Amino acid sequence: MSRTVRDAKLETRQARLKLAAQREPHWRAITEGCHLGYYKGTRAGSWIARRRNSQGGYLKKRLGTADDTGDADGVVFLSYKQAQDAAVAWFTEARGPSPAAPYTVAMALDDYLADYRRRSGKALRTTEISVDAFIRLQLGKTLIRELTADVLRGWHSRLAEAAPRLRTRKGAELQKQRTINSTDPEAARRRRATANRVLTVLKAALNHAFREGKAGSDEAWRRVRPYREAAAAKIRYLDLTEAQRLVSATKPAFRPLVQAALLTGCRYGELTGFRVADFDRTAGTITVRSTKSGKPRHVVLTEESIALFHAYTVDKPGSALVFTKPDGTAWGKSHQHRPLREARQGAKIDPAASFHVLRHTYATMLLRAGAPLPVIAANLGHADTRMTERHYAHLSPTYVADVIRATMPSLALIEPPGRPKRLQQGPLKAT
Repeated sequence: MSRTVRDAKLETRQARLKLAAQREPHWRAITEGCHLGYYKGTRAGSWIARRRNSQGGYLKKRLGTADDTGDADGVVFLSYKQAQDAAVAWFTEARGPSPAAPYTVAMALDDYLADYRRRSGKALRTTEISVDAFIRLQLGKTLIRELTADVLRGWHSRLAEAAPRLRTRKGAELQKQRTINSTDPEAARRRRATANRVLTVLKAALNHAFREGKAGSDEAWRRVRPYREAAAAKIRYLDLTEAQRLVSATKPAFRPLVQAALLTGCRYGELTGFRVADFDRTAGTITVRSTKSGKPRHVVLTEESIALFHAYTVDKPGSALVFTKPDGTAWGKSHQHRPLREARQGAKIDPAASFHVLRHTYATMLLRAGAPLPVIAANLGHADTRMTERHYAHLSPTYVADVIRATMPSLALIEPPGRPKRLQQGPLKAT
């Protein structure tokens, strides 16, 4: 029997009485693309199921009368749980029988990556690395129908306890690993955060298999929860003197990329992909055409960053790259690691800072200078301010203070200065 999806508004007849009458049923998602609905009638309500079809619409089926005016018997009157079981049975029947050929986790991963590639997923390479390093080798041969919540929890726990992987020479027999301090809570948090990210990838692949009818149920992985409070990372950023020392210690060939990252907050991949035509000196912007969200954005430049981009675009054709190596070739995906490490060591930056820390530094400096969060979010390319608030709001006492003082209503608990205090009203005490 599948797990019942809870819904306080639909589970009891008393709760359903409080629902407003409307033309559309009150829907509750059971699985992705599959819903149970309650339609409130004049006397008794009815249960309806719907599932998404391949054209993007919905197929619906009436399941029976709700137990609003009579006790549930599973035939005439259906309780919330009985209606949900009937809906799940219909969903399963609609998907058809499980495939005759054995369908493994590795096959599900391949199908998911093919679909992700077809949809032009922006994190394809990162996803492929996670799949090959943490999922395929450990679970790839397991049949989908043999997956259980205990198997997945065990894999998730082992992943959270494993030492971090280090860059290893291609073809090496052993994978290099970083030694971790078992007593360091931050190290444990980072490992749990990694385990949660990989679990998200695995669930996405298994859900894709379920939607395609290649898995009979998704209950096993729905019951596996990520670690709590694992994503509360402390944002690493450089102060002004550290940023200046880092730029001074960077070799001339790589220095423009470090300067541009600190002045714009752009990612390494965005900086190395800029073309001369993307720079608009008149408007003072640079256009990021390939983004994680798939939507281009215009980064507003300061006078200092305008001067930097002008220096590296003058007398170049519009199709030319803005930043290149000294020999004119493009910077590769991982070419930033070594020069930044050398610069970091020369500038004595401790703890270590990755290239992405330069993006955090840009946002932090703007925030502390008083820039509103929506402005920072727009320049960073965040869809809204939630990600920006999550990472940076705690660094701005002014922002927090302004929001609290603007939204907290007056409770009239304090007498204004100069007024006599009102006597507290209450029962007289016997003497």
